[in-house]
Amino acid sequence: MSRGLHDKPETTPERQAFYDKIGPQSVAPLWEVLSSIVTRTPSVRAVPHVWKYDEVRPHLMETADLITAEEAERRVLVLENPALRGETRISDALFSGFQLIMPGETAGTHRHSPCALRFIVEGEGAYTAINGEKAPMKVGDLILTPSMVWHDHGNVGDEPVVWLDGLDLPLVRYLGPMFADLYNGGELYPETRTAFDNISRFGTNMLPIGAQFDTENSPVFHYKYEDTKAALLNMHKSGEIDSVHGIKMQYVNPANGGPVMPTIGCYMQMLPGSIRTERYTSTASWIYSVVEGTGRTTIGDTVVEWGPRDVFVVPGWYPHHHEASEDAFVFSFTERPVHEKLGLYRELRGNVTQ
Repeated sequence: MSRGLHDKPETTPERQAFYDKIGPQSVAPLWEVLSSIVTRTPSVRAVPHVWKYDEVRPHLMETADLITAEEAERRVLVLENPALRGETRISDALFSGFQLIMPGETAGTHRHSPCALRFIVEGEGAYTAINGEKAPMKVGDLILTPSMVWHDHGNVGDEPVVWLDGLDLPLVRYLGPMFADLYNGGELYPETRTAFDNISRFGTNMLPIGAQFDTENSPVFHYKYEDTKAALLNMHKSGEIDSVHGIKMQYVNPANGGPVMPTIGCYMQMLPGSIRTERYTSTASWIYSVVEGTGRTTIGDTVVEWGPRDVFVVPGWYPHHHEASEDAFVFSFTERPVHEKLGLYRELRGNVTQ
C-alpha cells in the first residue's frame, strides 16, 4: 500500500493506551505529529491583510488623549495579523505598529535586544536619537535602531508625527534572548554628534580612514527618502524593469554590502504606472508600506487595494503580484536575511510552481 509523506498511522486502542501511559513521563510519539510539523511546503499561520491608514488614523489620534507618551513609554497601535490575534505579530516572525508622538512630547531613552526600524508615514518636526545623535524625520525616511542601541524620540514641531515600527520581536522572543534597559532610570541620552553625522561618515560611498566595524548593523541609521526616490527614478530611465519587482532596491550596510540589520532586510521599490508584475513567492514574509501611488496586490486568493500610508502583509510562501494604477513607491521589510544566513531561503518567480 502506498503512503503519502509522513502519513499519520492509525491510532488503535492499544496505541492510545500506550500514549496515555507514557504521557506522565513527558514523552510523546513523533509519528503522531510528524505530518503536521514536517510538511512538503511552508505552513505559516499568518494570513494576508491590509491596514487602511485613513481608517486606523482616527483611533491612533484618540490615543493622544487616552494615555501620555510617558505612561505608555511608546504610544503604539499594534498591527495584529487577524490569524494571530493577541500575539503582537503582523506575520509569523515580525512585529509592526503605528507609533504616534505629539508636539512637545518625548519618549525616553531605552534599548532592547530586538532590532527595530522606523518608517515615517506622516508629519515633520520629530526625531529619533541614536546614541545621542538625532535623526530628523521626514515622510518616507527610514531610521534604524539596531539591537541594544540607546534610542529615544521627540517632537519639537507643531504637528503629530506617525511612523511605522518594524521589529524582529516575535523571532527574538521565540529564541529567548530578550533584554531591555532604561537609560539612567528614564533620563534622556546626552546629545553627542550633530544630526546627519552618520550619513556624512558612512553614507556617501566613502568611509573614514581606519574605520572598523564589530557588528553587522549598518553604521548608517538614517536613509532619507529624497535620496532613495531619486535613485529609483534614475534607474527607471534605463528602462530595465524587473518583471517581478518593478524597480526594487535594497537598503544596504555600507560596511559589508549586506542588509542593514542581521535579521531584517529593508527595500524600496518603484512600480511604474500600469505595471502588472509577474507572480513572486518566497519563504520570507513581506510587510509593505505605501509612500506614493495607488494600486492593488493579489496575495493568494486575496486582493488588497492600497494607497498612500496603507500597510499590507504578504505571509511567507504566499504567491503575490502587484498592479499599479500610477507610478507608486512602496517600502517593505522582511526577515529574509535570517532565511539566507541559515540556508533556508527559497523563492519562485513568475508562474513557476514548487
